[in-house]
Amino acid sequence: METLNCEVLGVREVNRALRRLPARSQVRVTNTYGKHNIAVGLDKEISITLGGNTGYFTGGLGGSSDGTGPDIVVDGFVGWSLAENLMGGSVRVKGSASQSAASSARGGTIIIEGDASLRAGISLKGATLAVAGNVGAMSGFMAQAGTILVGGNAGAGLGDSLYEAVIYVAGSIVSLGADAQVEELSSDDILAIKRLVEITGFDHIDPHRVTRVASARRLYHFSAQNHGSY
Repeated sequence: METLNCEVLGVREVNRALRRLPARSQVRVTNTYGKHNIAVGLDKEISITLGGNTGYFTGGLGGSSDGTGPDIVVDGFVGWSLAENLMGGSVRVKGSASQSAASSARGGTIIIEGDASLRAGISLKGATLAVAGNVGAMSGFMAQAGTILVGGNAGAGLGDSLYEAVIYVAGSIVSLGADAQVEELSSDDILAIKRLVEITGFDHIDPHRVTRVASARRLYHFSAQNHGSY
């Protein structure tokens, strides 16, 4: 396994080195020390371990439109906008994530083994976001497509202005956002949750005891009668 020292090389050179690696390479990046923009814009199928906490935009803009991409593991905590605009591959965080994790992610899988702060999954566009613990307020805001699985509790305004994304919550929900509603679990939902539990290893989640949140579809088109809900 190749090793890249982020403290010695700097973020820009680490990213250049990662882009030069051939497919199926394995690499560990050491001494990340909370630096921003590590492992961004990568499209090859390589395995990357980030050995420590990282800052903003970790793993962002990665993957290809066919859903393939790098598999990134962060051995620590991450800052804002983890895996922002991800197209494919996967990002797994061993700790917790700050605000706007998986924002606008179009494909791939983002797994957070701790908690996620405010606006997790904001404007999600097709990716899968799985959080073992709790998520903060306004998570799933304007999520257009994809799936969010929450193994703990969800903060206020969950799923505000949802489109076609679906949110599953194993714990409690402080409140739902505008145009979000609780729906009955179907057999397809239970099967989908079981698959996510297998992928993530979040075996504390019982697929039969999860709350499904989806769009009530009342705000798809502007109406003066609903002006107070926008």
